[in-house]
Amino acid sequence: MRLPQLTLNQKLGAAALALGALALASQPHRGPFVKLDARELALVVEQEVDHVTPAELAAWIVEGRADYRLIDLRTAGEFERYHIPTAENAPLSALADYPLQRNEKIVLYSEGGIHAAQAWLLLRAQGYSGAYTVLGGLDGWKDEVLFPALPADAGPKQRARFERAAAVARFFGGEARADGTPAASAASVELPKLVSPAGPAQPVATGAPRKKKKEGC
Repeated sequence: MRLPQLTLNQKLGAAALALGALALASQPHRGPFVKLDARELALVVEQEVDHVTPAELAAWIVEGRADYRLIDLRTAGEFERYHIPTAENAPLSALADYPLQRNEKIVLYSEGGIHAAQAWLLLRAQGYSGAYTVLGGLDGWKDEVLFPALPADAGPKQRARFERAAAVARFFGGEARADGTPAASAASVELPKLVSPAGPAQPVATGAPRKKKKEGC
């Protein structure tokens, strides 16, 4: 049977999960063994239901949603220097003892994607069906939310999307780049000071406006 063609996001997700599985397999485990269904894992990756994009997460934060828990898997020092607003700090080594509920939506992120993939595998193996990862991790958050870049050959639609992305970047203390040079992941880029984001009373436009529902419908 031929495997379906995967999109770039699917390939990235599959690679992160594969690396996470290898890393977990190489570490000694204490306690009961867990079993993962390889077919179910492949289906999750294929359908792209295992992750949340940085833009989606940013929209949730702007809207003031409280139906998920955002878990930062990095060290306490890294978390203190910068973390995505609303995140809780639970390093991977302490995740097993962290107070999470199996009926919660849990969104995980690390610097890149490997530690988040490890954590996702651990939670899924323990019955946490509502576990997700942030696509690209903190690097993806920087590139897509804090410092989005406008391609030099951008068309009208791309420019319109860029204007919305620029407004979101300002909301989170970042800065959009119109010169087509995405330098978000560079060490020289200073991350914004952490402040509590504004409440949902003045939402940032992250997409097309919703049509007003007619009365009586």
